[in-house]
Amino acid sequence: MNKNEKKRKELSYYHLYLQKHLQENRFEQADDASFIETRADLAATAYEQARREGYPIEGAQELAMQTLLKGLHHSRYAILREVITNEFAYEIPEMRQEALTTKLLPLVDSVFSIYDLSDDHFAQSLDYDLLYSELTGAVVLYLAEYGV
Repeated sequence: MNKNEKKRKELSYYHLYLQKHLQENRFEQADDASFIETRADLAATAYEQARREGYPIEGAQELAMQTLLKGLHHSRYAILREVITNEFAYEIPEMRQEALTTKLLPLVDSVFSIYDLSDDHFAQSLDYDLLYSELTGAVVLYLAEYGV
């Protein structure tokens, strides 16, 4: 790959979008350049193929984004942060929610281990509700023992 091709890959919309998504939601793949490059290339290929098949721009973009984010809609960090933000807004000041999420994440790893977060429809499943409840309980127990 020459210097211009490398620069173009680094500046690709899909590459940058995925990299930001992975970092913001603290996915394990956030620092995996090969993973990001492969996914970005697959998304670009999906877009190009869809356009060749006659899809409108919006439809092709939707297919590309599905390809880009397949299995990456639900991160452990984002789900735990959502629980803390939604369920403990009064107990935990907003400025401390980030730190608590980071602190609790390794402690609730076993809770996450029994759920398939790679399912793109996980948030609409009963399993999501169960996970949400279990995490809420774990936070309650942590706060009861250690406080904020």
